[in-house]
Amino acid sequence: MTSLNRRSVLGLGAAAGAGLVIPTTAATAHGAPAFIRGNRPNLTHGVQSGDVGARGGLLWSRADTTSRLVAEISADESFRRARPIHGPVVTGRSDFTGELKVRGLEAGRDYFYRVRAVDPDDPRRGSAWELGRLRTAPDRRQDIRFLWSGDIAGQGWGANPDFGGFRIAPAMAAREADFFLSSGDNVYADGPLTPTVTLPDGRVWNNIVTEEKHKVAETLTEFRGQFAYNMLADNWRAFLAQTPIVAQWDDHEVTNNWYPGEILPADGPYTERRVDVLAARAKQAFHEYIPVGDASPDPDGRIYRKLSYGPLMDLFVLDMRTHKDANTTNGETSGDGGVLGERQTAWLLRELAASRATWKVIAADLPIGLVVPDGTLQEGLAQGDSGAPLGREIDIARVLTGLKRLGIRNHVWLTADVHYTAAHSYSPDRAAYQDFDPFWEFVSGPLNAGAFGPNTLDATFGPAAEFVAAPPAANASPADGFQFFGEVEIDGRTQQLTVTLRDIEGGALFTKTLDPARR
Repeated sequence: MTSLNRRSVLGLGAAAGAGLVIPTTAATAHGAPAFIRGNRPNLTHGVQSGDVGARGGLLWSRADTTSRLVAEISADESFRRARPIHGPVVTGRSDFTGELKVRGLEAGRDYFYRVRAVDPDDPRRGSAWELGRLRTAPDRRQDIRFLWSGDIAGQGWGANPDFGGFRIAPAMAAREADFFLSSGDNVYADGPLTPTVTLPDGRVWNNIVTEEKHKVAETLTEFRGQFAYNMLADNWRAFLAQTPIVAQWDDHEVTNNWYPGEILPADGPYTERRVDVLAARAKQAFHEYIPVGDASPDPDGRIYRKLSYGPLMDLFVLDMRTHKDANTTNGETSGDGGVLGERQTAWLLRELAASRATWKVIAADLPIGLVVPDGTLQEGLAQGDSGAPLGREIDIARVLTGLKRLGIRNHVWLTADVHYTAAHSYSPDRAAYQDFDPFWEFVSGPLNAGAFGPNTLDATFGPAAEFVAAPPAANASPADGFQFFGEVEIDGRTQQLTVTLRDIEGGALFTKTLDPARR
């Protein structure tokens, strides 16, 4: 295959329906397919692009041995006028993963790229090309379309060869989006898999299972195996090859409902009980396996950043996990910055005030008004008392009030986390706390995990559920269809923003078009 267009990349996902034959023993490299190496390196987990801006971005791949990653990129799908990109030598120190920085691209256009691994001592010995496509961000008023969702391979529902991996992936690929916002829970490091699960109606769900997915992740090798696992799904690799990713993280990249400083129970499945140790290993694996740019201004390594998509949209990707305080009843009467932290809060308000984009899309890995319990405690921002802001609500109230007082209009919040899809309108007219302007929050997910919900809404900020789609019973499998992704489109001519909540087949369940407010 020497050329690549949208239809041919989509064909990769369709062809994946034939199923996967993946070894489940340590004979594979962190769950990678067992390729015949011969005397040359091979790529093991496809290609990705990430954090693609107007002039460049990152390319990603993984080899099976010490190799140099090289790439070519071209606006011509035949690669006749390709530009070479010299990448790093990848070694076992990064699990043979690596990123290639691409610069000097033109804004708002499609590019085709291909990556291969070559012997550092003999460039004539190399792998076959792995092909991908990306679209750069615009620098003028131009239509924008992107997808968002989260929650992959959770609650025992892994990559199923009967569906080519993840059942939802072909529908997402068919939308031909500019990028995909992965809203956290990119993996379930705390969620072991079994080869089969019998469904309530007697059907059998088949999981691909690798060595690292037999237990909770504790070592760096095991965390790496969680991220490598997703790329065993043919149709997910195909989707990532044609759609740049913008990733944030939440809790299951480490363990359920974690917070810094937590010590896990002695009677649980973990021998390493210090969550800070687990989180450091998880973060390393996250950055090794997902191409994330270095745009974050945070010296402590929090994964937040702003990405500009021309005059129509700025995307603000938050990290609501790294600074999160301990789970309590969330009834504290004074704010302590326990979800965003002081530095990130100041950065967010400063960058929002500086933004001249029509729309400010805020990617939050926790929903604002939904109550998310952690046993008898609270994992989320709300606690359900529907009164004046308490606990983490105080920190969000500060942001919402700051938006109003700075005159920042047209902010839309996107999230996942709760494993169903919904549209929430927030209004001070219905709220216990009223010092903010009306706004919308849209919820999507899961991508391939147990479906749950709906959760209770807390009236502190006056939310109303304008639409909800959730399963009739908890932990519904992807075979039952309650998997969701969202789509955002911005019209370059009218500047209207339209959100569509879509089902596992890509069908539109709910659509809301928002008109831009003028300054």
